[in-house]
Amino acid sequence: MRVISAPQEFTVPDLYVDLRRFVGRDLFVKCEGFNFAGSIKLKAALEIVERAERDGQLLPGRTIVESSSGNIGVALAMVAASRGYRFICVTDDHCTLSARQLMQNYGAEVHVLTEPHPVDGLVGARQRMVESLCAEHEDYVWLDQHTNPGNWTAHYRSTGPEILRMFPGLDVLFVGTGTAGTLMGCARYLREARRSIRVVAVDSVGSVSFGGPPGPRQIPGLGSAIRPALLDESLVDDVVHVEETETVEMCRTLVRHGFLFGGSTGTVVAGALSWLAREDRDLTAVAISPDLGDHYLDTVYRDHWAADALGRAPEQTTDRLSEVPR
Repeated sequence: MRVISAPQEFTVPDLYVDLRRFVGRDLFVKCEGFNFAGSIKLKAALEIVERAERDGQLLPGRTIVESSSGNIGVALAMVAASRGYRFICVTDDHCTLSARQLMQNYGAEVHVLTEPHPVDGLVGARQRMVESLCAEHEDYVWLDQHTNPGNWTAHYRSTGPEILRMFPGLDVLFVGTGTAGTLMGCARYLREARRSIRVVAVDSVGSVSFGGPPGPRQIPGLGSAIRPALLDESLVDDVVHVEETETVEMCRTLVRHGFLFGGSTGTVVAGALSWLAREDRDLTAVAISPDLGDHYLDTVYRDHWAADALGRAPEQTTDRLSEVPR
């Protein structure tokens, strides 16, 4: 029996979904949504809070402020509640209703922006509001997930080693790209531990992270209107871009097989299958699933939302997994 006294002590580091019976390839999904924050962002949140405490930046009575599209906001709200800090999250209208409600239930104050910055989009607008709040209140502390090295060191210390321990014969790892913290932490670890493993970044069409043209994006989690400050492209072997309609269709396909995953997972799995379909040999592959689908029931899994946000309803008859060459 395991007994914990703080929510962040509960983690599930070794749970994978085997997709081989669906896709005919050795593709495994690392499930990171089984913790009290509901996503992989708990690792980064805990790392950057503990780093700020060690550095004397975050002291009792101070208020944590962060810009988030959802998951790290929830994770920081949980950690703040556990450690006795006040937390303010600046998010935008792409953040799911359930994520906002979770943050508020953890005691957070949530500001929702609707107008993007003319150049830097919603991320830029959120960051400017955080800067303004911190300028007005000297006891506010912005941990800044977009530049904080704790965002990637958390995965260098945990996620990367966890994957290699379970899959010593790994050939390729697929990682979604938002702030690039997970991608950079895993890539740096694998470069040192096993240079032959390829690291493939998966991004959303419309994201500028890897130099693509900017475009509208409706699903939070992956992609950015600003190039991630943490990103080092020399550590990435390849990049796959996925349309959000493909994301929704993949999520719908996975749930028809009983697996309720979040939008980011749909993007990463769709990108992984697209990349693997171009390979003429069998490879052992892992794709990282940042969260589960319970936060997306009112968006990705609703036909009306998909039709309004993406311009068309997802295909109901297409089983993307069955289309992958065997």
